[in-house]
Amino acid sequence: MLCTLCEKAVGSDKKEKQETQKVQKLSQKTPNKTEQHLEQIAQLFPNVMSEGEDGKRVVDFDLLRQMLSDELVEGADERYRLDWVGKRASLLKANTAIDKTLRPCREESVEFDTTENLYIEGDNFEVLKLIQESYLGKVKMIYIDPPYNTGKDFVYRDNFTASKEEYEEEMGLRDEEENKLFKNTDSNGRFHSDWLSMMYERLLVSRDLLKDDGVIFISLDDGEIANLRKICDEIFGEGNFIGNIAWKKTSGDNKPSFAFTHDNILLYGKDTNQIPRVPLTAKQAKQYKNPDNDPRGDWAETDYRSKWSKEERKNLYYPILNPFTNEEIYPDTYSTTTRV
Repeated sequence: MLCTLCEKAVGSDKKEKQETQKVQKLSQKTPNKTEQHLEQIAQLFPNVMSEGEDGKRVVDFDLLRQMLSDELVEGADERYRLDWVGKRASLLKANTAIDKTLRPCREESVEFDTTENLYIEGDNFEVLKLIQESYLGKVKMIYIDPPYNTGKDFVYRDNFTASKEEYEEEMGLRDEEENKLFKNTDSNGRFHSDWLSMMYERLLVSRDLLKDDGVIFISLDDGEIANLRKICDEIFGEGNFIGNIAWKKTSGDNKPSFAFTHDNILLYGKDTNQIPRVPLTAKQAKQYKNPDNDPRGDWAETDYRSKWSKEERKNLYYPILNPFTNEEIYPDTYSTTTRV
């Protein structure tokens, strides 16, 4: 059509205008077949899609080969881990010294010389690095409320993460150190990777600050909670996971299919073996004794049956089978042992 229009020398103005409008609506480039093929693969095998160095979608061909084979396909060594673009650089950043210092602000402080409180303004990662000299292994509790990575809540750069309020300008702005800033929107090819790098380096430094019996609380919604749990398992150790606290928000999210009314607080310890247990109340302590001098400590006898098995459903408890006589033996008392 384009050639015909260009070569046409005569004809009505109205018809030529219509033909011109048709041409203007045509795409000025050929279709990107690679993107079409990637989309087709993603629809069939979403688990083989990953994030590349340049932020574009890439295919894990080793995994794709395995998906297309009913036999084991030899490839790179496997191990249980969470990887993403930028993880090694984030680890290096956490271990690299920075050339900065803290400046006291006496004129903005209250009782500067006698107070036992310290409030620091600055990039949180850089501050964490700087206070290591004075607080390494001395912090009892850390609570952090990081960006939830909703696609609009923070601006990311290679050096650190800045708050939305600090950098409201559009993409393309550069900071005082000439680092290019961009909003971490969900259209960014490294949407999850950038957030994971930001969290990973900060949690690495935070762990070093904790006492052996210290704990860390991390607030987050359901969006990145699975990824956060994985990197915390790696940094603090899976055995030092204490719990996931669900807390009710003031209002639910406006989702068409489901209303989410809670967020999460992940709780980890540096070494849960050294975290003291909550002491028993006087009433609770009376339940535990040690009549047989068990070296493991005081214990109490409790009914092992559930409420329903005792009162209604007899099929919820079972006999012990004598391996020699095959006799079914029901204990005289339905009890088990619990310890302090």
